Amino acid sequence: QVQLVESGGGLVQPGGSLRISCEASGFTFSSYAMSWYRQAPGKERELVATITYAGSSTNYADSVKGRFTISRDNAKNTVYLQMNSLKPEDTAMYYCKLNRGRGYWGQGTQVTVSS
Repeated sequence: QVQLVESGGGLVQPGGSLRISCEASGFTFSSYAMSWYRQAPGKERELVATITYAGSSTNYADSVKGRFTISRDNAKNTVYLQMNSLKPEDTAMYYCKLNRGRGYWGQGTQVTVSS
């Protein structure tokens, strides 16, 4: 069955960097686009970034353009989100999503940006 396991979240100071990962199993990872979403307390889940199956194309929410980079390693069945110049408003639970059918979600990893 499809499994998505996020890791790498934590507490970081404003202006700092963090890389989170999502390791996938149970499907042919290299055949599907993947996305990162986030959800802050009291807010709706929002799309952060998407990468195509081969990694040749990416797109980002306006709020993270120029600061976040999505990438993937199909040999490791892993998608990454490199987050630079972090702001307190980036604080959220971050989820990866398999873009297949109804969609599949991981359990999330918490990112907290605070001094």
